[in-house]
Amino acid sequence: MQGKPMGQGRSQYLWNSRTAQMKKSRMLRKFSFLLTAAWLLSTLSVKAQQEVPFVCGANELHRMGSLVEGHPDRLQQIDQAQQDLEQFTRDWAQHPSRDENTYIIPVVFHIIHVNGPENISDEQVRDAVRVMNEDFNKLTPDWDQVQPEFLDRVADMEVTFKLAQLDPNGNCTNGITRTVSTLTNAGDQNMKNLIQWPRNRYLNIWVAASAQGAAGYSMYPSSVTGQWGEAADGIVVLHSYVGAIGTSSIERSHTLSHEAGHWLNLKHCWGDSNDPGLPSNCDMDDNVSDTPNTKGWTSCNLRGASCGSTVDNVENFMEYSYCSKMFTNGQKTRVHAALNSNVASRSNLWSPANLALTGVNAEPQICEVEFTSNMRTICAGQSINFTDASYNGVTEWSWSFAGGTPAAASTATTTVTYAEPGTYSVSLTVGDGSESMTETEEQYITVLPSDGAQLPLSESFEGSGGLASTIWTPQADIGAGFQVSSSAGYTGPHSLMVPNNNSNSGRTFNLISNTVNVAASSPAVISFRYAFAKRNDSNNDALYVYISRDCGQTWSMRRALGGDNLKTAPNTGSSFVPSGPDQWGYSETPPISGTYAVSDLRVKFVFQSGGGNNLWIDDINIDGAVGIAEQGTVQGSTLSVVPNPAKDVVEIGAFLATAGSVKADLVDLLGRPVREIAAGMQPVGEVRWTVDLAGLPAGLYFIRVQQAGRVQVGKLTKE
Repeated sequence: MQGKPMGQGRSQYLWNSRTAQMKKSRMLRKFSFLLTAAWLLSTLSVKAQQEVPFVCGANELHRMGSLVEGHPDRLQQIDQAQQDLEQFTRDWAQHPSRDENTYIIPVVFHIIHVNGPENISDEQVRDAVRVMNEDFNKLTPDWDQVQPEFLDRVADMEVTFKLAQLDPNGNCTNGITRTVSTLTNAGDQNMKNLIQWPRNRYLNIWVAASAQGAAGYSMYPSSVTGQWGEAADGIVVLHSYVGAIGTSSIERSHTLSHEAGHWLNLKHCWGDSNDPGLPSNCDMDDNVSDTPNTKGWTSCNLRGASCGSTVDNVENFMEYSYCSKMFTNGQKTRVHAALNSNVASRSNLWSPANLALTGVNAEPQICEVEFTSNMRTICAGQSINFTDASYNGVTEWSWSFAGGTPAAASTATTTVTYAEPGTYSVSLTVGDGSESMTETEEQYITVLPSDGAQLPLSESFEGSGGLASTIWTPQADIGAGFQVSSSAGYTGPHSLMVPNNNSNSGRTFNLISNTVNVAASSPAVISFRYAFAKRNDSNNDALYVYISRDCGQTWSMRRALGGDNLKTAPNTGSSFVPSGPDQWGYSETPPISGTYAVSDLRVKFVFQSGGGNNLWIDDINIDGAVGIAEQGTVQGSTLSVVPNPAKDVVEIGAFLATAGSVKADLVDLLGRPVREIAAGMQPVGEVRWTVDLAGLPAGLYFIRVQQAGRVQVGKLTKE
């Protein structure tokens, strides 16, 4: 064992030695936020994966926060419990009947999410339990391929994990809870405090978007001793390290077995630290006789040897090697000792009385009808995949789809096509051969027209019906999102506002349009006014504009405003309300054309909160042109372009409905200005500008005239 400084208890020493690790965790959390922002900047059609290197936060006491911080008496309790459990383990190893029991552990998975990829499916949870049971029962498909020196040490741990079928109140459950909270991005003790079932009856596993910079973490039984430690008892794991499917992968699928090992009092193969590969690890030990002394491995070096051993047990589940296949018989003895000890209530979990209370050995009974779909909003002619999520023991299905084809189905999963716009209900009846239950969801599916609203579209949110009278629909990962406000507006007294503060940091707010027809009006331009103030310079809020050419199934980003580029007013500590036109900004997308010139285009504004202040949006305009007439006049616009095509010089004519500041320029297909036509104050009425085309390559260009939130666009072909 590694020596510890004189005068310090082991737990106090462990606490102090984790300071650097804690700082690293904070840095990783910041890095995680940047990864999230990068994901939004790329595309919303890409499934987000929080790629965190396998880092285990086993028994890092600072993760329990206020439960131990400032409580030296609790650190002493941990020391004493650790000594008692080690003595019990040594005695258990000499117990003549120590291997007579098999152990069933009731499990509950708490999914903490904000409707992102961390909200993993029931199927992924069940797959995680499958992997754990294979690993703990010598059923891992390649266990017999371990290095020959360890083949006779591969242990059947005789531990089986089962999802609970009864909750703490005796109600039916599938062993999975779901809680919407931004604390998923923290993955800390505060997140665990949101929900926990009694630790003397269940193994609690929290699945989150963050595990404080680790892939997962758990505490040893001795570190959560006593009633005060119950709130910290269990496993926190990143969603991308749960099972082998969904957001995870086969390579990361054994993480929960590793963390369950810690929960059952196993240390890393190199001993009591979370930093493999250090030469100093040779001075530690895991208190298991048949795992060679090792420095620890982060790569699959099967013949790796260290600390004087002939070959290390690189393929052990308590390594970081990503090629784990086995536990050893010595580890089995240590786990069984923990399960028979009263420390942290482990001995009650597998008792017959508790197995009955949690229902894990009972025959499954139908108690809940649920179903999911891959989409809730589509366009006419598109299809939706439906999946049954009912529990437990379902063997029969009867679906009913109003407005859909087929109108009925009798399988657990099915695909339905909707031909006509409207809102439709879905009904599912499930049975087990003797009993059945039914659930109907009214207005579950929204089908939008494949031929959307015609351009131009202008929205200043001045209608009496609020958002209900517009083509725009607000969505938020939690609670309320965009809302009509009468406190400020660029045009008129109304605009859209997102109430934003520090507690919203990490949250996402969406504003999504119905379908818009730009096929006959390409190129189209989306323009809008916005107002935003930071609370302090560290705020990192961002606003993105996306378009979809497949009715919202995939999205492409067309505009991004973040940091100081989003800021239109000075930092404001109180609730920000723009005080006048000078505190509003203007933005527009590059022209929408080509493969995005479709009849069912959808537009989405995405606001990512970085703890700043309120966001305001007004005057969302979608305008376009249907082509150039022979005289050069853009239909649906007051612009004229003569001659067109042009070789050297072109004359631009426009009609200005009001006097004021005007900006006119020539832009390329990507929306980049290539010639300034005019800028400054202009009178009401007709104006004309002459543009020199010398030096411009031949090709297609656009004339863009901006005034008072309105954009006119015309095509120009340069010969």
